[in-house]
Amino acid sequence: MIFGFNTDIRHEDTIYHVQSEAREGEHLLQTQVFVKGRCIGKRAVPYGSSAEEGKDPQSNNRDKDRDKDKDKDREKMLRELHREMLDAIRAGKVDSIFDKRDTPETLAAVKELDLEWTNAGSVHTSGALTMQLRVTEGGATVEGARLTLRFARPDAAPYYAQVLTDAKGSAEMNVQVDEKSLAESSVLVQASFGGRTATRKFNLRNAT
Repeated sequence: MIFGFNTDIRHEDTIYHVQSEAREGEHLLQTQVFVKGRCIGKRAVPYGSSAEEGKDPQSNNRDKDRDKDKDKDREKMLRELHREMLDAIRAGKVDSIFDKRDTPETLAAVKELDLEWTNAGSVHTSGALTMQLRVTEGGATVEGARLTLRFARPDAAPYYAQVLTDAKGSAEMNVQVDEKSLAESSVLVQASFGGRTATRKFNLRNAT
């Protein structure tokens, strides 16, 4: 599984949010750029699927190793795509790197998944943090979206969890974490539905 990258970067008086992710249903690696929540352009490159490559049905272990290698290669490609977009913004040439077919008019008509942490002010209690998340598409709630959570914490392996959204597009996840580690921990959540994805990184913090 390939997770995305999210970076906020300032150029002159504008703050750009760059989001890169793998759109598995379309076999694309995509980088989108947002200003004040509006997508101003994107760039996408295709990648091959395992179905397009020969598989030996008696080599399950080798297939798994090969899939892991493919994920590493795709993650490297996605990281490079993300870096190139950041470099273009720093150089003031972001328009030159966008896919030309993505005009402001066509982008405005595209429905994208949106992922929101609705109780971001929630309090850590009993050794856990409860995250309530909501997935929407073009403003409408999405039922049955798959949320995959990756919890990164200091001095421990990442923790993964999955859940589906309900009829209101909502889902709840409980993250087990020592309150003292909150400031050094982060949560990456990927929403997936109908071949579309959205990835968000949430930084945790101690209550003040």
